[in-house]
Amino acid sequence: MTSDADALPPELEAPAGAGGAAALLTIPGAGLLRPTSQLGSRLAQMLLTALAASVITFTALYFAPGNPLAVITGGTPTSPRAAAQLRAEYYLNHSFPAQYWHWLSGVLSGHFGTSFLYHVSVGSLLSGRLPTTLLLVGMASVLIVGGGLTMGLLSAFAGRRSNVAINTLYAVSIATPTYVVAIVLITIFSLYLNWFPVFGSGTGLTGRLHHLVLPAVTLALGSGGALARVTRASVLEEASREHTITAVARGMTPAQVLRRHVVRNALLPVTTGAGLIVAALIGGDVIVEQAYGLNGLGSLLVLAIERKDYPVVLGVVIVIVAAFLLINALVDILYVLIDPRTRARGA
Repeated sequence: MTSDADALPPELEAPAGAGGAAALLTIPGAGLLRPTSQLGSRLAQMLLTALAASVITFTALYFAPGNPLAVITGGTPTSPRAAAQLRAEYYLNHSFPAQYWHWLSGVLSGHFGTSFLYHVSVGSLLSGRLPTTLLLVGMASVLIVGGGLTMGLLSAFAGRRSNVAINTLYAVSIATPTYVVAIVLITIFSLYLNWFPVFGSGTGLTGRLHHLVLPAVTLALGSGGALARVTRASVLEEASREHTITAVARGMTPAQVLRRHVVRNALLPVTTGAGLIVAALIGGDVIVEQAYGLNGLGSLLVLAIERKDYPVVLGVVIVIVAAFLLINALVDILYVLIDPRTRARGA
């Protein structure tokens, strides 16, 4: 028998017929526990992924052939005393674990090390090149998402002749190598029509946008075709589902069926595809940057690998991994906005 002192307050009592777990659901703030734990779990996964990428990259560079001291001196012969001073300055006279911990602790404090080749901080090199890459990827992403969705929808519902033409167009865009697209666009729009500059990143926002139009189009063509195929397949699958056929039988207009039942549900796989494509652009724009002479992260990474500038390679890799993880997190947020049921399934 329970005394009045032992009785639970009304807001904590479980409804009749409910189990003891139901009482916990009525505790104020209990609903926040799962989202908070999910957020913590996601942040932990992101940190572990970045850490694993840094360990793999650092290990590969540490055991790669070549002498970092030769890169620092430019191959110029140095005295043993000067060589010892340089090794101490760049922390090369320590063991592998000590070097990695020195680099990692520097990154956590905002210092990515000093470039072997340029003898300046890696952070200054990244900050000078990052805006060009971000603007290029941003412009290409708009073209990819807009063009891919439009081509995919048209291909799914167009007539036979139009469908063949659209499918041929994005098949050609996927199959054509990036450097070939760059040569064709430069020849037509830069050399003959003189609409856009051939090389360089430009100065100022307007100048940068003008210089990056052709590189963005080059970067977007193949990826836009891939997203169009994903969109078409997803839309056709949703259009053939039972709930869509039922909506048509109830007398809903084609526009209503498309908006409420087809496009909304088809956006989930399309969002995944778009997220993966955009994330890949950040580290995959090397050919475009070199073809158009852009000072971005891709061209910096290639030069750093060729010259064995290991601190710069590590810095660029960490930036690319961080961007990839952030885009994946953004895709998860878009999932919840498109279909709130995904939050309930993940809880």
